[in-house]
Amino acid sequence: MSKKVKTKELFDCNTEYLKDLFNSSEYPWEMLPKIKEYITKIIDSGMVGYTLIANGVLVGENVKIYPTATIEGPSIIGSNTEVRPGAFIRGSVITGENCVIGNSSELKNCVLLNDVQVPHYNYVGDSVLGNKSHMGAASICSNLKSDGKTVIIHGDKKYNTQLRKVGAILADKADIGCGCVLNPGTIIGKNTSVYPKTSVRGVIEDGCIVKSMDNIIKRI
Repeated sequence: MSKKVKTKELFDCNTEYLKDLFNSSEYPWEMLPKIKEYITKIIDSGMVGYTLIANGVLVGENVKIYPTATIEGPSIIGSNTEVRPGAFIRGSVITGENCVIGNSSELKNCVLLNDVQVPHYNYVGDSVLGNKSHMGAASICSNLKSDGKTVIIHGDKKYNTQLRKVGAILADKADIGCGCVLNPGTIIGKNTSVYPKTSVRGVIEDGCIVKSMDNIIKRI
């Protein structure tokens, strides 16, 4: 089975206001430089059922934001999403509906589709998280290589993103255990689970269980 890296292979985007972003990007990392401008255009045009609660911050219906959370613009928070105490949204963040952005979690320049959970002490930067993906407590998307060079995606071949900052790409229903580090340019396939405290890099196929980088098995 080939290691999937294309946007249409990793995500089923049914969120109307995100379709243009996903459809215009053959590879998911191509979305990252577009996020800020994409959000700004939506905010300038307005969106039915969404309210501008602060400069550059647009939120949908039934969004719950705790008083100690911080949201910087430009950001769009999808309907029925919960932003918990101490969450820090640093801007250029757009979410689908029914998401959870948890206590002391930090997000910047990222896209979340529907039903995504980053509920406890997570860092998500320069990343794309698919529908119903989940990050366990204290798991992070590392987005900058120690040498500062551009991030290479290591799939069936090498893809030079031409970007210094690329975090993780989580396909639909990817599940990351507690305390994991997703190294720059990691792609986790659909329905793949990663054991707690695992350091992951490269492209992981759909439907796998990652016990360690040396022990990856297919689901039965």
